[in-house]
Amino acid sequence: MKKFYGTGTYVQSAGVKADMEIDGFSIAVCQEIDVELSRHRSRSFDQMEDWGDDLGSFDLIVALSPASQRRALELTRYCHLDIAYWPIMDPTGLGESREAKLDSYRDARDQIISHLLDRWGEPTLLT
Repeated sequence: MKKFYGTGTYVQSAGVKADMEIDGFSIAVCQEIDVELSRHRSRSFDQMEDWGDDLGSFDLIVALSPASQRRALELTRYCHLDIAYWPIMDPTGLGESREAKLDSYRDARDQIISHLLDRWGEPTLLT
C-alpha cells in the first residue's frame, strides 16, 4: 500500500496471531518489488488496541483470511468500519522446491497487488 500510494494514508498491518517473524519467502518475494519486510513484525488486533490504536478510528480493515475476517467482524461490532475480504491463497506449505515455494508466494503477492489496483487504481507513487 505504502509503495503504491505513499504514506498519506495511515496503514497498519495486523493479524489474528502475533509474535511471529515474517516468513523468509514473503521477505524474498516482496524484496523483488522493492518492498522491505525484513524488519517488519506481525502484531495482532489485540496488540494494536493495547498499544493505543483505536480500531474505530480506521476506515477500513482488509482481511486476507477467513479467520482475520471473523476477528475483524467481532472487533467492529460496535463501530462503523468497513471490512473488505480479499481471499488470498495462503502459500505456506505449497511447493516442493525452493523455486516452487517462491512461485506460490509470488502468486499470493500478485493477488494482493491486483486487489490494491482494483480498489485504489493505478499507483500514484513508485519508488
